Amino acid sequence: MDGERSKPYVGAMVTIHYEAERCLRAGECVRALPQVFDPDRQPWIQPDGAPADVVAEIVRRCTSGALRYRMANGQTETPVRPTAVARTDSGQILVRGDLVVETAAGPRRETRATLCGCGTSANAPYCDGSGPCGGRTAPGGTGLAVGTAQPC
Repeated sequence: MDGERSKPYVGAMVTIHYEAERCLRAGECVRALPQVFDPDRQPWIQPDGAPADVVAEIVRRCTSGALRYRMANGQTETPVRPTAVARTDSGQILVRGDLVVETAAGPRRETRATLCGCGTSANAPYCDGSGPCGGRTAPGGTGLAVGTAQPC
């Protein structure tokens, strides 16, 4: 986990790491598990609000990679194989797998990322929602594995 960029929310069985500059604010986590993710509450993430395996499943829906988890036993997300790449109708590039993403700060290990497809992101190579590819269009039929095409 990238401790410099992410904020940990520690629970008894799972810790959720949140990287605000990667979040595209599509609200999938809030809609799916409001007892854990509630932007009107402080802190807004409460990992003990649901069973750890349920929390992990919802975190894996985050296509941007802004949310990650670590179970109390040290287990983290297993990358999908083979790597899946898809492009949304708005141009974002959704990637899942055992990834190394080259950033200005150096390479980062990832399992999920939404990359900028239009070249206007201030958080390149990650999409920050600022350019024409920052729309929240779901990637209908663009080739991601089943269950991986939900927006974060």
